[in-house]
Order: sequence, then structure tokens, then C-alpha cells
Amino acid sequence: MIIETADRLKITKEYYFSTKLQEVRELMARGNDIISIAIGNPDMPPSQATIDELNKQSNIHENHGYQSYRSIPELRQAIRDWTLKTYNVSLDAESEILPLIGSKEGITHISLAFLNPGDEVLVPELGYPAYSAVAEMVGAKAVKYPMLENENWIPDLQTLQQSDLSKAKIMWINYPNMPTGAPANKKAFESMISFAKKNSILICHDNPYSLVLNEGAPLSLLSVPGAKEVALELNSMSKSHNMAGWRIGWVAGDKSYIDAIVKIKSNVDSGMFKPMQLAAAAALQNPESWHIARNDEYRERRELAYQILDRLSCTYDKRQTGMFLWAKVDDAIGSSEKLADYLLYKKNIFVTPGFIYGEKGEKYIRISLCLKQQLLQKVLQRLESIDITEI
Repeated sequence: MIIETADRLKITKEYYFSTKLQEVRELMARGNDIISIAIGNPDMPPSQATIDELNKQSNIHENHGYQSYRSIPELRQAIRDWTLKTYNVSLDAESEILPLIGSKEGITHISLAFLNPGDEVLVPELGYPAYSAVAEMVGAKAVKYPMLENENWIPDLQTLQQSDLSKAKIMWINYPNMPTGAPANKKAFESMISFAKKNSILICHDNPYSLVLNEGAPLSLLSVPGAKEVALELNSMSKSHNMAGWRIGWVAGDKSYIDAIVKIKSNVDSGMFKPMQLAAAAALQNPESWHIARNDEYRERRELAYQILDRLSCTYDKRQTGMFLWAKVDDAIGSSEKLADYLLYKKNIFVTPGFIYGEKGEKYIRISLCLKQQLLQKVLQRLESIDITEI
């Protein structure tokens, strides 16, 4: 290179799946028939109404120009109606909703909008790596907060309150939780909002999994009275509507927060393709029967995934929510990375080692339900003769 890279690259690591998937591709190119049960990439299609709307709108010549940074009114209204129906949360479609090119984009925009160098960001000790990575990219410091495993992985606010919070500006939470599968908890949400008000911290809730294998009523952090004063909520169509490659999500919250985020977003992209926005609006009108059918398929896959974990002598909680299973590795095996590497190199099975989500995940693995039952059966066949003492 003719110039040196920015200093931020010295502390920024390439996303684990970016590098590991390249290795998997190289193994496959050498003839290894690898089955991945690692990635949460929905393999089922969006609803037919969604696809039909995209095809229809793409054939209208006027729909191929630049669009508003705040998106089209039809999409914001559809998000508003869906949020009211799904969570019983009322939002202003004009000022409290900002569609995004996937909710992952929102993590960066929020961080750029509200963090200065030296600020602290509270991130879960087990959580999506992007929360910490983006904080550090913008010059803030990621500070991990403890989670209570015996209380279904909720934040340990009592311990957190005893720490120095003078520099803390944002706190990331994620329920239903990834990677642990812990469901949303209304009482815990109320405690988090009280904590945020007491300490002048913005709570950012990442909420893409609430419609997947959730046996209870879906919950939004914004349903807590007073939440809009101190909270933002990200949502996504990737998991709930089988639209991962479409890259459509949104952030919701008080107008003052949304206006600040728009200042960043308007300097980064030039809006989303209008036919995709209209198709997303159609998807948000999917009937309940469509969501039930999706979850029924995931439920059948989950039964096979339980069998996979049993053959690996892992322990797990059947109350988990979402499209993954989080499981503890047998003590005789030791680390998650050791088990993951054994499965990849000896059994041609790719699973996610839990350490990538934090040190506390060292003894856990995560497997995905995003592959057909025939492939899950094939994984079971490869594990028929497994002996954990050989790992």
C-alpha cells in the first residue's frame, strides 16, 4: 500500500465469520463436503406476496431513482402499523421511525451520532461482536457488563450500578438474546429503563428475533412507559420475514434521536431501492398463518438439533427463543473452539464456538436452525459413531 491504514484498524479485527467462512470455502474447494450449522441465514423464502410486489414494482420505470434518506412514507406507515399490531406500541410514522439498510447499519449510525472519543459503551459480556467493534472504531471504549445466567441471562444491574458509570453513554441490550436464546422479560425491561433514567444512559435494544419460536407475546422495550425518553429500538426483516439478503431494518424512538441519526445516515447512503421498500411494506402485512408456518418448520428442525446436541453430550435449555440453540460443552471436551475445530476437520460439520461472543462463551457452542431437515439428518448420521473422549 502507498499509505498506512488508519489507526482504528490496529484495534479492529475482521468479523469471525468473514475469515472462518473463507476457510470453510477453501476446505470445500478441496473436496470436503462441509455442512454448516453455524450461520443464522434463513434458507426459507419471503412470502410470495413480498416477491410478487418486488417484481411488480421493479417493472415501473419511475421507481428506479434515488429515494428519500428517511425512506418512502408507505414503508414507514407499514412499520408503524406492524409495530402497533405486534407489540402494541404506537409510533409516529413521520418522526419516530427510520428505515435502515439492515439493522446492522444502525449500530454504526447510532454510534457515530452519539459517541465521542473516550465515551464508554456498555456491552453484554455475551453478545453480538459488532456492539464492541463499532464502539471502538469510533474511538469509544467498550465496557462489558455482567449477565445473570441463573436469571436467564438478564443484565446484572445491581453490580453494574456499583461501578463507575460517569463516562457511560450507551448501553446495548438484545432480547430475545443472541447467542443465549434468553427470551424478553417485561420486568427486566422496566428495570433497564429505570437504570437508564437514573444514570443518563441511552439504552439501545436490538430486537430481530421476537417472532421466531417465541412461545410468549412478542415484547418491545418501547412498550415500557417512558422508554422513548431514554431508549432506541432496532428491528430487522432478516429473521422474522426471511429477508436477510434484502438488508431492510429500522430504528425507532423519539424524534430527537431519529433526527440525529439521519444526519449521519444522509452522509453515508442515498436511500433504498423503492421496489424493495414497497415489497417490505407488503411483507409486513403477512398473515399470522405465514408466521405460524415458518415457526412450525423451525420447531421440527429444533427437535433434530436437540438430537445433535445430545450426541455431542452438550447441555441446553429448551426454553430458548430464536433460530439458534446455545449449548454448554461437556467438561470432558473443554473449550468450544476445540469442539468446533474437531467437528470441522474430522466430521465436516461447521458450528459456532461460543468464545466469539465473549469470554463467558468459551464453554458453549451455538448451532443454527437455518438449514433443511435433510441436512440436519445428515449431520446426525455423521455423529453416529462419535466418541467425545477422542476430541
